[in-house]
Amino acid sequence: MLKKQLRSISSLLTSIGLIGMCVGMTSTLLSLRATIEDFGTLVTGFIMSAYFIGFLFGSTRAPKDIRRVGYIRSFGGLAALAAFSVLVQSIWVDPVVWFVMRFVTGFAISGVFVIAESWLNTMADNRSRGILLSIYLVIIYSGLIGGQLLLGVADPAGFVPFAIVALLINLALIPILVSVTVEPTTHDNKKVPIRLLLKTVPLGVVSLFIMQACYAMFYGIGPMYASYIGLSVVQVTFFMSSFILGGLISQAPFGLLSDRIDRRLVITICAMGGAVAAFILSQLGSGNVNLIYLAVGILGAFILPLYSLGMAHTNDYLEKDQMVGATGAIIKISGAGSIIGAPSVAALMQFGAIHFFFLLLGVLTAFVGLYSLYRITRRAKAEEQLHSNFAVLAPAQISDELLTSMAEELPDDEEKEDDAAISGSAVLKR
Repeated sequence: MLKKQLRSISSLLTSIGLIGMCVGMTSTLLSLRATIEDFGTLVTGFIMSAYFIGFLFGSTRAPKDIRRVGYIRSFGGLAALAAFSVLVQSIWVDPVVWFVMRFVTGFAISGVFVIAESWLNTMADNRSRGILLSIYLVIIYSGLIGGQLLLGVADPAGFVPFAIVALLINLALIPILVSVTVEPTTHDNKKVPIRLLLKTVPLGVVSLFIMQACYAMFYGIGPMYASYIGLSVVQVTFFMSSFILGGLISQAPFGLLSDRIDRRLVITICAMGGAVAAFILSQLGSGNVNLIYLAVGILGAFILPLYSLGMAHTNDYLEKDQMVGATGAIIKISGAGSIIGAPSVAALMQFGAIHFFFLLLGVLTAFVGLYSLYRITRRAKAEEQLHSNFAVLAPAQISDELLTSMAEELPDDEEKEDDAAISGSAVLKR
């Protein structure tokens, strides 16, 4: 049965693997190119945050476009838009242009993930959804690693790496455009305001907000930090790849462990382990390259699973009809964290010192660990932990149920739709 389902979504997984390569390559490429162009850490931080603003906008607006033109055409249009934005950045190397185009890239990629996860969840059933999502996640992370390594063969100061990204995006169109999609079904779900979520599961809200901020810091400013301490372009790609590889290896073990013991204890272990690794990295220079690779791999192994653990912990304390609405709230919470993450650490590095990069990351993850430990003393373990939640990891992923939920909430009137989108985006400016 599983083999049959995998065959039916093989084209989707192939396309998403290529998109993952593009996402991984682009973030590092832009950070390195910004360093070469001497944009400065603060400006680069704002440019990188534009991606997450666009991602949040795209996840809100994409369902309406999908309803109008369908999944296949939406995928094709959004992928073309992403390729366009990358090529524009290669032609006009300007901070303002890059900010706008980074926003466009985030908008397009978020829509691609909406389509991909809707398709995948529609093809899965309750017996196979967990393993299919895990396979999906492994392919995304593998693509991210491949993108980092691919950048090592091209000079970020030239046009070639941008062209490679655009070519890969267009190549990703081929498998999915020759496949047949399945429309997701609709469900009745309760709305879950952020205030209610914060009252019901404060640890989930805090950990998701902080960890998404940390991820944005690392993906957006990490390559710049590595360049500043003296690593070459090839070494920077290994630096970033080691981080992702660590998370790829540890994701399933930590997720399975969290199903067997109190999930909050696993969150504490991961956060404190990540904090220790971050503090060690803050003291390492380019003369310890292999040690840096090892430490950053350990950092990724500890902190990358924290997003899925936080998501799983949140769902442990919710009713089934609240989970979809809660996912929408979580997207807003984690999106806000992503938007402020890169500019915050960039400002700290600009007006302080370079080593503050890992110091801030360590302080934030340590706070998550200590707060999780505190919550253990304040509340009993959930009666039943949901065994498949940890599989839905990749930050910036959206399920088909969330897609349906957002689609149902979209107003029929065009003007009201636009106003609703603008109102929703205001949440990001807090």
